[in-house]
Amino acid sequence: QVRLVESGGGLVQAGGSLRLSCTAFASAMCLSTMGWYRQAPGKERELVARIGSSGSTYYTDSVKGRFTISRDNALNTVYLQMNSLKPEDTAVYLCNADDCSPYVREAYWGQGTQVTVSS
Repeated sequence: QVRLVESGGGLVQAGGSLRLSCTAFASAMCLSTMGWYRQAPGKERELVARIGSSGSTYYTDSVKGRFTISRDNALNTVYLQMNSLKPEDTAVYLCNADDCSPYVREAYWGQGTQVTVSS
């Protein structure tokens, strides 16, 4: 079983920056796509950004130009650099990862880290 542990959330003023990290722990693992989702109170969970094992990236429109996703495969870690933060970015941010094996259908999830942006 793969365990994802996030860190880096916190309280920041609008216009500020935060860097989230998510490290995967397991005795043996192969992870394909890794990504970040967020869920604000009363809203559905939404995909923020994801990165493939080869480095291809996807961003939701609302964060393009402000957020950057990256990964270090040697450290089994994915990062989310968030700049020019807005109050509407306030949410619990959750790390997500897919197993390389097509037989593992369930994605792995972290416990979430709170990001609060004050106006």
